[in-house]
Amino acid sequence: MTEKDKIRKYEQTAEATDEEQTGEISEDFQADLPPTGEGRTDETDAVAELEAKIEAARQEAQANYDRLLRVSAEFDNYKKRSARELQDFRKYANETILKELLPVVDNLELAIKSAREDSSEQVPLVDGIDLTLKEVLRVLNKFGVQAVEALNQPFDPVFHQAVVGEESDAYPKNTVIQELQKGYTLHDRLLRPAMVVVSRPKTDASADQPGEND
Repeated sequence: MTEKDKIRKYEQTAEATDEEQTGEISEDFQADLPPTGEGRTDETDAVAELEAKIEAARQEAQANYDRLLRVSAEFDNYKKRSARELQDFRKYANETILKELLPVVDNLELAIKSAREDSSEQVPLVDGIDLTLKEVLRVLNKFGVQAVEALNQPFDPVFHQAVVGEESDAYPKNTVIQELQKGYTLHDRLLRPAMVVVSRPKTDASADQPGEND
């Protein structure tokens, strides 16, 4: 064997050895890899689980936001209702005492009317009572008390209390023709109804008499 043949044989032996080693490394690398598709499946499951958690968190956040809106709306309604109740309390807090003052007004008006009808009464005394009446009415008006319009007005059962009906052709039916006692309101609430006499049409008595039309 020549020297050249020895060199060629050595190179062939080295190439075979390299191929065997490369094959062993490839087999070891393949052994370390997961089965086909297994790694991708795990990654997909992890992404799906993460998306599910994100969706659950989003729904929980939306529910909390909706709950916050409801609580905020309920609180606003509570504040408005409390403000209205406080306003009503302030408006009508003096209702009882103001109502108790109405008979005093009635008596003063009656005293003035009687004194003016009796010419023997002293004028200065009547004027003094009249000034007292005006002062009491001023105080009542200051707290929201107003007289109810009744005379010559259509009968209103909300503000008028009919004591009796009186036949009359001078007024339309159900018209207040006499005021027996004044009525009063406190702001928009009735404090006392007016006691009134209401007109009603006259009945035709002649129509009931037999033989008159014969």
